[in-house]
Amino acid sequence: MKKKLSEPNEDYLERICELLDSKSYARVTDIAEELRVKPASVTAMLHKLENDGYVIREAYRGFSLTKEGSSVGKKIQKRHEILTRFLTFLKVDPKVVAEDIDGLEHHLSDQTLIKLENFLNQMAVK
Repeated sequence: MKKKLSEPNEDYLERICELLDSKSYARVTDIAEELRVKPASVTAMLHKLENDGYVIREAYRGFSLTKEGSSVGKKIQKRHEILTRFLTFLKVDPKVVAEDIDGLEHHLSDQTLIKLENFLNQMAVK
């Protein structure tokens, strides 16, 4: 079992997942733009994630996710979606929602997220 990823690692995997879903590729420049960081920072992080078995470098296409990387990325996307639904349900200002989620999504337990999702589903919150 792999060690728990850091918040930045999870953020990178989440953004790569989103790029792959929307564009079918994830290049360094796209990731840097999405995360508002320098391409050199992205390159360093991708090298680490590649060594840790989460991403694969693909010639002429950028990076894709391994099975493990995809699993983690999708899990973070799901956390983000549940928290967005919950904070929107509470009528939190959309600008605040985005800021709050960036901190919350990394610190809530799976059990709490499951309970939140069940609550939202029972309340028929989309």
